[in-house]
Amino acid sequence: MLGKFLRRYRHKKWLRDPFPEAWLDILASNIAHYPALNEDEAAHLRDFIQIFVAEKSWEGCGGLEMNDRIRVAVAAQAGLLVLGLPHQFFRNVRSILVYPTTIVTPDRPLGAFEVPGEARRSGIPILGEARLHGPVLLVWDAVKLNARHPDRGHDVVYHEFAHKLDMLDGAVDGTPPLASRQAIARWTEVCGSEYKDLRASLRLNKKSFLNAYAATNEAEFFAVATEQFFNMPSAMLKAEPELYSVLRDFYQQDTAARESR
Repeated sequence: MLGKFLRRYRHKKWLRDPFPEAWLDILASNIAHYPALNEDEAAHLRDFIQIFVAEKSWEGCGGLEMNDRIRVAVAAQAGLLVLGLPHQFFRNVRSILVYPTTIVTPDRPLGAFEVPGEARRSGIPILGEARLHGPVLLVWDAVKLNARHPDRGHDVVYHEFAHKLDMLDGAVDGTPPLASRQAIARWTEVCGSEYKDLRASLRLNKKSFLNAYAATNEAEFFAVATEQFFNMPSAMLKAEPELYSVLRDFYQQDTAARESR
């Protein structure tokens, strides 16, 4: 109880300061989705950014010097994910490590998505990684490109922070914490069917709306679907209306309607 009180006190303290003008410039020049927000959404996002930037530990790696442009760009995209949700500012993220460009995974212990006996995910170029009970790793080249050009459909911040939402219940299974048994049943039915259909389409070399990486496992399916829900919402609504509906209900955001604005 005391911890929650102190946290709320810190949040209110940080929000007493006006949102920096320089940060508004960063949003305007780096976050393509920001101008589409209505006034309430934009104000809510700015509050999130102030708290998220202050609360998290930020580290530039591989020679990258950490600065406000990086912090605000990452925080803005993480905040867009939970704009419609009651949340605790990603309580399972304490540290964010940002590298200048693509990194290669080193040899390491078995990861959250890996099965004993299978090849370890080492020596693989990556743009980001979300570690269970650990930090989020991001590549700045990808972060800024994705934020400025959402029409490409990819976004490493959405992807890795979707994994962190998935991890809130302690499992990495592509199902984030849901509000009711009915929501869980619908999620399982729709996402399970879409995941199986995607894998079947890839085996037959058929084109699909979702990026092929979504077929890796259920956790990656959720993360990739999240990217495309936020970056290609109208196309998803047309191609995969049931999946769009499930994600809209979970995130409590009608991203296609926002895109049409």
